[in-house]
Amino acid sequence: MIKAVLFDIDGTLVDSNEQHVTAWLEALAQVGASPDRQAVHQQMGKGADMLVPALLPDADEARIEALGKAHGAIFKERFLQGIMPFPQAGSLLARVHAAGQRVVLASSASRGEVDHYLDLLKAQELAAATTCSDDVENTKPAPDIFAAALGRLDGIGPHEAIVVGDTPYDIEAAGRCGIAAIALRSGGFGDAALADAGAVEIHDDAAALLAAYDRSALAR
Repeated sequence: MIKAVLFDIDGTLVDSNEQHVTAWLEALAQVGASPDRQAVHQQMGKGADMLVPALLPDADEARIEALGKAHGAIFKERFLQGIMPFPQAGSLLARVHAAGQRVVLASSASRGEVDHYLDLLKAQELAAATTCSDDVENTKPAPDIFAAALGRLDGIGPHEAIVVGDTPYDIEAAGRCGIAAIALRSGGFGDAALADAGAVEIHDDAAALLAAYDRSALAR
């Protein structure tokens, strides 16, 4: 029986992936790097610690940290206030909560962004816990964020939880914790990449998963 649902946020509950891509492109341009947009999009779901080395293999820790801060500043200043939830995202959280399952928001985003989205989704009374990049040493696809989330749910083991995410890195991180994962197409990744990462189900978006709740892995 599923007792807890661990939700990614960007691309899963809120429509923000393209804005993050733009912010990363602008941050990278500050150091003379110009990867194409698709290359950056393929890294969505990772924090700076994982994303920057994938795009700039020679970047040292100082550059990784500086680029992460630049991206965060650009995103916060230009995009954060305009980000909107996907249709029915809040209702999906409410449905999970009403079923007696613990709701957790578990993201590679910063604490400030996670707190903002908690308010945006009106999930303050729904979420049993949140985890973010500030809580862990390594972001997705490392297992740290989901492992930290489980650690905040006393008595709930990996086989009693499930992850909902939109990137292969969400799915991989869940798998490394022994947690099954449902994938959503709303982040712009194809079915093959999501299935290859180990998704047990793939749905179009939060609204589609809500409509299929009783038939989905959430209700097993």
